[in-house]
Amino acid sequence: MPLLRDVILPGLAVIAAFAAAGCVIRRIGGDEPREDRAVRALQERFGHHPDVAGAALTAESDVTAAAREPIDRVTAPLSWYSGVPQTIGNGAIWCGVTWLLTRRARSAIAPGAALAVETACFVSSAALVGRLRPQRVWRPETPHGTASFPSGHTAAAFALHGTLADLLDRHRGGAGTLGPVLRYGIPSAIAFSRIYRGQHHISDVVAGALLGRWSAVLVHRELVAP
Repeated sequence: MPLLRDVILPGLAVIAAFAAAGCVIRRIGGDEPREDRAVRALQERFGHHPDVAGAALTAESDVTAAAREPIDRVTAPLSWYSGVPQTIGNGAIWCGVTWLLTRRARSAIAPGAALAVETACFVSSAALVGRLRPQRVWRPETPHGTASFPSGHTAAAFALHGTLADLLDRHRGGAGTLGPVLRYGIPSAIAFSRIYRGQHHISDVVAGALLGRWSAVLVHRELVAP
């Protein structure tokens, strides 16, 4: 069966690969890996400090800094934009827009398919790894209940925006400069926002980027390119 051979089995292999990588990273680095030092240093550079116990508190000084620092004003909407309800809404909207513009069912379902593939792989691998969120960092938003590795927000951003770039290439004769912005620029900015705002370890977003890019490539091969 093509679905089993071309989608399900590769997806299971990806889940196993990310689960294995996440377990190795967690075992080597523990719950407070050395990679978080760079994140804390960056946050402290802009006036954000965690509480002593390691819980993510939004102190009054942090609120003041957030209103002052451009990096806070930029990363806040990026982090919000990549949220679960917003991503689901974006996927649904772009499915509808693609259908209106192309009248091609396979292209119209591509944005939703990319998110579905990414989500299935992310949820499964995150549950198997069970990595904790970063400790002793500034975190102005409450994190989701899922484990930290890989970053689902980052994976979704790379999957959705990469698929949109592929659709432009397929149906508009090339995305031009907009293609790299969609495929890498916006998702990378979202990935940075997730690190800076204390939601993920650096390795989480690297894994999320790889997962999202793989999801977009898979959907391009199965739905967009034919």
